[in-house]
Amino acid sequence: MNLRQIEYVVAVAEESSFTLAAKRCHTVQSALSHQIAKLEEELGVSLFERTSRKVTLTLAGQSFVEQAKHTLDSVQKIYTDVTATTGLVSGRLNVGMISAMTMINIVNVFAEFHQSYPEVDIGLKTAGSEILINDVANHRLDIALIGLWVDEPISGVEYSQLAEEPLVAVLPCEHHLAKYPLLSLHQLAAEPMVNYPKESSARRQTDEAFASQGLLSKVKFVVDHISLIEQLVASGLAYAIVPKPLAEEFSDVVAIPIKEAPKRALYMIWSSRPSPAAKAFMSLIQT
Repeated sequence: MNLRQIEYVVAVAEESSFTLAAKRCHTVQSALSHQIAKLEEELGVSLFERTSRKVTLTLAGQSFVEQAKHTLDSVQKIYTDVTATTGLVSGRLNVGMISAMTMINIVNVFAEFHQSYPEVDIGLKTAGSEILINDVANHRLDIALIGLWVDEPISGVEYSQLAEEPLVAVLPCEHHLAKYPLLSLHQLAAEPMVNYPKESSARRQTDEAFASQGLLSKVKFVVDHISLIEQLVASGLAYAIVPKPLAEEFSDVVAIPIKEAPKRALYMIWSSRPSPAAKAFMSLIQT
């Protein structure tokens, strides 16, 4: 067994495809398949169930991948810790972020970080807070910037709160409620709304706010990116409830406070064993 074989198995498990895994590992599929077959022969078990449509882990494969990820993390930590003793911060830094992050310009942060630590290879993933928390907890990401309902518990990761923001209603300029200086959830409940998917924390924030008033929101559009929310509202198709700093950046809409407005908290989260590169990045965010 060698590290290359371990990397190949983890890649296939995460991509659910030998073709995609080979592309990710910068090798040809035949070489990747051959190495995994050799490993399975050595272990005396099948790690994958292969069909014409999909690739899934066997029970033995699930056990192997769980341990393999820890092994790869440990190897990477050895490399980054040893190189850090020379004063050189290097290695890979995987960062996650929600699309509606308001207080941090991630491009500017990356540019500043790269200037200080040019040997670090930086990657970025945008997704919902729940996905990012899971990715950090399982060491697929080093750091993530997320937003959750205020006081919502966070487990499996280390975290630091960065800010707290009220949510406001954003409406088309010609909307019949746009003339009001303050709105209630009762006024908004019957209006067509654009919101995030049900499994997201952003959706829970608004759903629970309406539920606390004995109401249901009238969600007509479900999207997963803030730019689509802005476009749908500006076009007159729906209203939305978004963080106030984000609403201030929208064009051709009206932002109005809500009496029973929920709040969201912004957090930076990281794994329990941050690499030198992750520590350097966190220090930059917190300055």
